[in-house]
Amino acid sequence: MQAVQFSTHGDRDVLEYGDFPDPEIDRDEVLIDVKAAALNYLDIWTRRGLPGIDLEMPHIPGSDAAGVVEAVGEDVTRFEAGELVSVLAGKSGGDDEFTRKGDPTLAPDFHIIGEHVRGVHSEYAAVPAANLAPVPEGVDWETAAAAPLVFQTAWRMLRDRGGLQAGEKVLVLGASGGVGHAAVQIADLAGAEVFATASSEEKLGYAEEIGADHTIDYEETDFASEIREMTDGRGVDMVVDHVGAQTWQSSLESLVKGGRVVTCGATTGGTPETDLNRIFWNQLSVIGSTMATPGQAEEVLELVWDGTLEPRIRETFPMSEIASAHEMLENREGFGKVVVVPDSEL
Repeated sequence: MQAVQFSTHGDRDVLEYGDFPDPEIDRDEVLIDVKAAALNYLDIWTRRGLPGIDLEMPHIPGSDAAGVVEAVGEDVTRFEAGELVSVLAGKSGGDDEFTRKGDPTLAPDFHIIGEHVRGVHSEYAAVPAANLAPVPEGVDWETAAAAPLVFQTAWRMLRDRGGLQAGEKVLVLGASGGVGHAAVQIADLAGAEVFATASSEEKLGYAEEIGADHTIDYEETDFASEIREMTDGRGVDMVVDHVGAQTWQSSLESLVKGGRVVTCGATTGGTPETDLNRIFWNQLSVIGSTMATPGQAEEVLELVWDGTLEPRIRETFPMSEIASAHEMLENREGFGKVVVVPDSEL
């Protein structure tokens, strides 16, 4: 088969699209004929190299994909050949106290397809049946590929971890990104008053289209000061910060007393300076969140499949142009998700 791959960590020039051995499925796995896949900023970090993760090389990246079931392992009962599926990238071994209690994201061996093990940016992929969600007829491949990781992450982060309530004020940073644009829609659906940041008038316009009540161009102004002005000095109840070091202090400054910041990533660095005095005096909560349980993921995907929530697509590339797809994500061009399609599907 043809697959996106790299044999060493580095810049975009390490990416190749070429021959790779066809995958063989284990007893609990499903072979997927991939019709579309999508990028996340995680793919950039994986390509560059993450501390403590020693990948088998060459590595196929990619955590998001959708396609048709080609074959199933002998222990698989959930799916049959010909069914349509999307990949749910979070995986645990299943034999630990947290998984038994229903939350595999807390398992000691929790890992992500495409980050810790070979991913799905390829013509075919072998994926555990437990890591697949059914896709209804009529859902286009771009939507099915682009939705799972970012919508499940934002859903769990805002609803289950953050406890967002109707009527609360929530600030979503980086609303043009995958998680950001999912968080805006989920916050709007929850009945919150949504504030969103982005880096251009065009992106801010898109954020308004999908549910933002107020927008801030973070390249033109300090968003914490803007939030204070917009809320008559009060601040917001929740900040969704997946940006990291660059925005952390301003995120804390944007919160009302007793407010909370929820985070699922740190694209500008994971070791920000922080203001402990502000955290304890204002009784702020810092809440981490990673991916979602299968049940949470399928719950939010039902809202995508029926059109309530919508992954916006920046652009679709052939997989052979994977370097250009990475470049678009790194340069923060466009709004929403970047999709790649096997060249054989074009």
